[in-house]
Amino acid sequence: MEITFYKYQGTGNDFIIIDGRNLDYNFTAHQIELLCHRRFGIGADGFMILISAHGYDFEMQYFNADGKPGSMCGNGGRCIVQFAIDLGICKDSIRFVAVDGLHLAEQDEKGRIRLKMSDVHEVHSESGDFILDTGSPHYVKFVNDLDDLDVTKEGKHIRNSPKFNVNGINVNFVHILNDHSIYVRTYERGVEDETWSCGTGVTASSLMAAHNESGFNEVDVQTLGGKLTVEFERVDEKTYNNIWLIGPATYVFKGIIKTEDLG
Repeated sequence: MEITFYKYQGTGNDFIIIDGRNLDYNFTAHQIELLCHRRFGIGADGFMILISAHGYDFEMQYFNADGKPGSMCGNGGRCIVQFAIDLGICKDSIRFVAVDGLHLAEQDEKGRIRLKMSDVHEVHSESGDFILDTGSPHYVKFVNDLDDLDVTKEGKHIRNSPKFNVNGINVNFVHILNDHSIYVRTYERGVEDETWSCGTGVTASSLMAAHNESGFNEVDVQTLGGKLTVEFERVDEKTYNNIWLIGPATYVFKGIIKTEDLG
């Protein structure tokens, strides 16, 4: 059996996407892990299937690079929205459902994808750092000299610490550039390595770097893979509403998966 796949990337966070609306095939965790492998497969940070969903434009099914079902992925969400636009499924205001519920999205006048993220109502402190869930669980740590930090080593240490090793957590290291800009590097669970960008991580980091104590905030974010912007309303130190992740989502190439080669 042959299945067409598409490769997309959002600020260097790359994904394999499949149009599953008429697909009669179930990928195993082992197959997804193989496809995401950068030496033995196509190579990607994650694997997504777009399927039909009553009352929505589509449903986003997301899997981590280890083949396991994942929590919400912000850059993946932006990429699958661009994929849906490219397929002609939707054009203007987009409504889709993911593992964490309803998301709204749109393409702005610059061609960027604006993705509405889940509201945040809880933030925990951890030895001066922060823990919050922006669709995926995140640990946010502010640092200096981020370019000199061994993100993989330090991120793995926190992710596998006794408090987090069972369910895992994504670890973000954040350097403040100025009042409205930050630089973020992220170690992602499921990938178990640093990625070039993480949408939910950028979102979590931006919320913790808010420049206005209440009301509208806009934070520009530099990642290894490019620039993103996060807009949100800060109610108080634990409550953030109307959160939008904004940035490019780019088609890379398409190809054919032969299922008989997947084992």
